[in-house]
Amino acid sequence: MIDIDPAALAALRAWDTPTICNALEVVAPYRRATGFTVEHLHCLDPALKPIVGYARTATVRAVEPSPLPPEEVKAKRAAYYEYVAAGPGPSVVVIQDLDPNPGFGAFWGEVNTAIHKGLGVLGCVTNGSMRDLGDCAPGFQLLAGKIGPSHAHVHVVDFGVQVNVAGMTVNDGDVVHADRHGAVIVPREVVAKLPEAVDLLTRREAVILDAARTGGFDIGVLKRAMADSAEIH
Repeated sequence: MIDIDPAALAALRAWDTPTICNALEVVAPYRRATGFTVEHLHCLDPALKPIVGYARTATVRAVEPSPLPPEEVKAKRAAYYEYVAAGPGPSVVVIQDLDPNPGFGAFWGEVNTAIHKGLGVLGCVTNGSMRDLGDCAPGFQLLAGKIGPSHAHVHVVDFGVQVNVAGMTVNDGDVVHADRHGAVIVPREVVAKLPEAVDLLTRREAVILDAARTGGFDIGVLKRAMADSAEIH
């Protein structure tokens, strides 16, 4: 597994997730149509900076109680928290709700956001639900498929496994970048290449944006700006 410079990982928080997706098209063109969420997710705090970290994955259910004895349910929840706390950080939890109606019961609320934040987690991406919107841990980001009032019978089914949330397949240890727009997986081998790609795209876009925002803009100006933009390397 490729090691990542912590500074290079943290640097990616300077750009929103759409910009990261654009840059990935330059440095990893094979990722152009895969590796990102493709369904709407509710954002707990759109004002927060993007989050980027190593994935901790899990699956949950809530419609019915766990078939395990209560002692085993508690032990599994404790083992899940140990898993979240272990390994490199910062981390982003990605949880797939396996219920036929995902989000029937909320795993995320005041208590779990406080616990996970304390364990070094920056946020979560889930197709499940969230609640306690006004009481969640400050600075902890949540992207969830639903908002609901109850946790019902929510319980951890498994963790450290491959999950799929909103069309994005995630494995334990993947690099996840997320903000109010959604989330994307960043291949480890291109993390250090992204700042240069963002700079290139920013310079190219500036030519077109400046032209579009200047008086006298017309189709002729647009064509010249697009040609000039394409010449920037």
